[in-house]
Amino acid sequence: MISFTSSQRYFLYRSGTDMRKSFDGLCGLVSDAMSRNIFSGDVFIFINRTRNRVKLLVWDRSGFVIYYKRLEQGTFEIPGSKIEGAGIEIRWEELVLILEGISLESVRRRKRFVKSA
Repeated sequence: MISFTSSQRYFLYRSGTDMRKSFDGLCGLVSDAMSRNIFSGDVFIFINRTRNRVKLLVWDRSGFVIYYKRLEQGTFEIPGSKIEGAGIEIRWEELVLILEGISLESVRRRKRFVKSA
């Protein structure tokens, strides 16, 4: 059973991804384009060019797992970011909103405590 939580880190690959890529191809994007450690346990998110398919790749102690979702209608929203680079870090809450089809622009966040590093 795959379970994603707010304690994990999530990285979205910003370019459209060829959904024919499987474990090795996606791992190559993580290590080469995103410069991330594929064995970290972080969740890596890939969305295709037409934004109707998404793959999540994660290392789970003994191997890689891919979660794959295809929309029958509509598209996934890609959050805007001023940060440069192939990948951006997003929060668990944003991932849930993206997967559920809720517009990130219309969401109002209330103030919450954040533990500083």
